[in-house]
Amino acid sequence: MQQLKLFETFDKDKLLYDLFQAYYDARKNKRNTINALKFEQYFESNLFALHEEIINRTYEPKPSICFVVNKPIKREIFAADFRDRVIHHLLFNYISPVFEKTFINDSYSCRTGKGTHYGIQRIDRFIRSCSQNYTKDCYILKLDIKGYFMAMNKNLLYKMLTEHIRKVKNQIQFDIPFVFYLLEKTIFNDPKIGCIVKGQTHDWEGLPPTKSLFHAKKNCGLPIGNLTSQLFGNIYMNPFDHFVKRDLKIKYYGRYVDDFVLIHNDKEYLNSIIPTLYNFLLVPLSGVEGSGLQLKLHPEKIYFQHYSKGVQFLGALIKPNRIYIAQRTKGNFYAAIEKQNIIIRNHKPDKREINNFQSCMNSYLGIMKHYKTYKIRKRLIKNRLSGYWWNLVNLRGGYHKFELKKKT
Repeated sequence: MQQLKLFETFDKDKLLYDLFQAYYDARKNKRNTINALKFEQYFESNLFALHEEIINRTYEPKPSICFVVNKPIKREIFAADFRDRVIHHLLFNYISPVFEKTFINDSYSCRTGKGTHYGIQRIDRFIRSCSQNYTKDCYILKLDIKGYFMAMNKNLLYKMLTEHIRKVKNQIQFDIPFVFYLLEKTIFNDPKIGCIVKGQTHDWEGLPPTKSLFHAKKNCGLPIGNLTSQLFGNIYMNPFDHFVKRDLKIKYYGRYVDDFVLIHNDKEYLNSIIPTLYNFLLVPLSGVEGSGLQLKLHPEKIYFQHYSKGVQFLGALIKPNRIYIAQRTKGNFYAAIEKQNIIIRNHKPDKREINNFQSCMNSYLGIMKHYKTYKIRKRLIKNRLSGYWWNLVNLRGGYHKFELKKKT
């Protein structure tokens, strides 16, 4: 009853303001989707209605749209309704600053100023430092979690979140009971119930059971694609990060979601800690805080090599003195060009398709320009891209960016 009373007396005006901010955050890069446009048509009344649902504790997530994507790898996606994305951004804006203070520097996912490019540069620097500028031996151990998002235990995640928030409650500006309420609704929502499946049954063929919510254990699994899932994924592995750095004394360590790299000059020591990492992730260990995350190392994705062999990490191949773009990224760029060529062969592209062409091509160019890929970009664009597209776009900055031609 005390918690309910606190909830009923919190600052409702601030919640409304925060909801509007969350809406503006959620609609970035989503304004062309049908779901977002439908919400935006009456966004003020929709936000006021959402505000009332939260205050009255009647908020319930809407059905998600479920489908499978094949690029960059095959994945099952549960896309939340736009109004629920607003809630996800609201929660992110509240709790991300709280947990940001607890993260190690070298967890790279879903953090401002971090990301894939930062992670690649850090691992490159670690190898250079550990090997004393490539003059001494050092070894690279790369591991990942088997079916990470589908294996996360919801009860354990909720406990992690609420215990830490209570611990630092005096430093928090938001109302704790209503945030706990929204966390509970978001984490324990089962997106499979009432979901709208887009595509055919055979789309799921070849997708391992550990990659699908339809095969997840009871009270386990978060939908890939939600902003909250990305943040929760960082929080869930945070105890592991501190264990590696503090207890195992691994100076050179970096993680992006479930993909992590450890670098050390002692080959035997690095090899010997694999069972230790396995046990920490899977079972609660006596006296070891944060252990027992109910996760398993992927047995077929253990990479252990001398630094001279290089390591693939976050779409790049990191080798001494040079970083290459991964073959998969090049292949995906080629496939994206072929897909755009099919559109142009079948019909004159409309405005939406032209904008999609620009965003798709520029996303690949934006990734590739960080590495020595000028010749690759030039070859693929000059030799593979249909000439008709040049009637609609210009290429700027030495194969760096497509711009739409202005109508005269």
